[in-house]
Amino acid sequence: MEKYTVQFIPHDVSIEVAAGETLIAAAMEAGVHINASCGGGGVCGKCRVMVEKGASACEQTDKLTREDYDGGWRLACMTEVRDHLTVRIPMESSALLGGELPQATPRTTAHIRKMDFEALKEKGLFIPPMEKIFVDLPVPDASDHSADVTRLFEYLKNVRGEGGLDIDLSVIRKMPKVLRDGEFKATVTLERPVKVGNKSRIINIQSGDRTDFNYAIALDIGTTTIYGQLFNLKDAAVLEQCGKVNGQVSYGEDVISRIIYAEKNGGLERLRQVVVETINDIVGRLLSRSGVDMEEVSTVAIAGNTTMTQLLLGVDPRNIRRAPYVPAANVYPPLLAQSLGITLAEHTTALIYPLISSYVGGDIVAGVMGSGLYRSDKLTLFIDIGTNAEIVVGNREWLACTACSAGPAFEGGGIKFGMRAAPGAIEDFSIDPVSWEPMLRTVGGGRPRGICGSGLITTVAVLFENRLIDSRGKFNTDLHNPRVRESEGITEYVMVWADETDIGRDITLTEPDIDNLIRAKGAVYSGCETLLNEVGLSISEIEEIILAGGFGSYIDLDRAFTIGFLPEIDSEKVTFIGNGSLMGAKMSALTNTLRQDVVDVVRMMTNFELSETPSYMDHYIAALFLPHTDLNLFPRLKARLSEKQAAVDTP
Repeated sequence: MEKYTVQFIPHDVSIEVAAGETLIAAAMEAGVHINASCGGGGVCGKCRVMVEKGASACEQTDKLTREDYDGGWRLACMTEVRDHLTVRIPMESSALLGGELPQATPRTTAHIRKMDFEALKEKGLFIPPMEKIFVDLPVPDASDHSADVTRLFEYLKNVRGEGGLDIDLSVIRKMPKVLRDGEFKATVTLERPVKVGNKSRIINIQSGDRTDFNYAIALDIGTTTIYGQLFNLKDAAVLEQCGKVNGQVSYGEDVISRIIYAEKNGGLERLRQVVVETINDIVGRLLSRSGVDMEEVSTVAIAGNTTMTQLLLGVDPRNIRRAPYVPAANVYPPLLAQSLGITLAEHTTALIYPLISSYVGGDIVAGVMGSGLYRSDKLTLFIDIGTNAEIVVGNREWLACTACSAGPAFEGGGIKFGMRAAPGAIEDFSIDPVSWEPMLRTVGGGRPRGICGSGLITTVAVLFENRLIDSRGKFNTDLHNPRVRESEGITEYVMVWADETDIGRDITLTEPDIDNLIRAKGAVYSGCETLLNEVGLSISEIEEIILAGGFGSYIDLDRAFTIGFLPEIDSEKVTFIGNGSLMGAKMSALTNTLRQDVVDVVRMMTNFELSETPSYMDHYIAALFLPHTDLNLFPRLKARLSEKQAAVDTP
């Protein structure tokens, strides 16, 4: 079969592929990221590339104007390699990947709750699963020929009250040299059991007193992003934190796309390698910046959704997307971090958060634990918002959960000029009700490059309240304003003219964009409504809503209520906890009590599969309007709209 070379610039990466291969497939194989939120179906239009040299086979689609097509622009997913090519990937098509993610400052209008380490100590919950103990052993002599291990065990039993210990072979191998180098003064690391009564295990030994140097890493393995924190196990102080885009996004921006890729020959191992590479990059940054030696890291606590967990562990995820939607396992035993390919010391233990179901994973269990929901008397609705929306309702007595596919709209996917909340993303928007001229703000204050999820919600809410769009998300074309126009048969609103942007193109909001947002918010709202109905509750009975996830940090509650994204509730009852997955992972490394509680929480949580819940589709269809077919569910918005209408009707 004939082969051709494709060079990707500005990455300066070349790869040889067979004739007929698509550019998106060639980029994946080369490890070059091109945005493709639709999975390569030619629908989203995000994978625009410029073919600068060579001939390619690609039909013009409605995602490219004739002028663009004639100028050499192509959609990578629809372009077949028929020649040696030089392909330039523009900034907006590759912006998802890159360096480290900036640490976002929450701009939510909800109350912000953080983990209270002192409260853990006061409640007697601070019992780290990995504890360092200093030992000063008697030196062997002619009258004492006890073996090194025997000597250690007797000391721990007689002096520290530690009985029934196990010890790793790796520790025994190190022990003779370590003890003698330190004149029999050493530090041992004990892994405490989850179940009371089980044996503690000695997993490491070091010369001298190293009890002040005991660290852990918490990892949130998200579908789109991976975040890590390095912290001290003595006082929970965070020394460093780092976030990066999950390298797997080049193989699909949602879990279903990645499961499908994992089913290909070698796909599962490739996805496992890619996520480990991202993790190791983060771990390396955490250690180098903090100056912490990897030998001092006792544990890495990991929380992720079910698909991400199985991909990291190299477990086939194919049954996650097939009825009856069964994960391979709910609980995984402690593992050596090195066995997963994570670059840490040989004794470092990986603690994997247990899972509930195929679509409610360890990240949600971690959020429930970290937020304290499982210990609360309040009837609480917990919502983690991302590509998938996971929802939990209950309190300390009972818990029920479900998950729904919201799609990538909240993270910029499926939106013509959508992007993550990175510099240049439009995050705030208002409009003059007479001229329809916009006023907007971007992340970082620079020239606009696109619109992020929170900006999308705000923009649609403002346009709706000002009657520029109706409840179906259709534009009012009777305004005869140059910002509302038709392009390639699609009605759109020009948010920023080309000469004011950082990408040299008009940034617009289209009716398909609004439709994608309505579908996404409809999935979240109907998921909440269905779960509440299934357990016999209504939103009026909820005492608190907890929002989790990076996207939640930017939510303006009034705007979210306006479009029907969240059930309308007193804003004082809404709390934002940030990255609940990372918070829960950190807590599991800090307190063994929480690890013991996790097992009970997993057992008590009832899971509802929405695909098998008949009422869900009815709720979903009803939610595909702004804000809903039943405006009485949003009394405050209804009153506000009535006031505006009265003002218009008043001569």
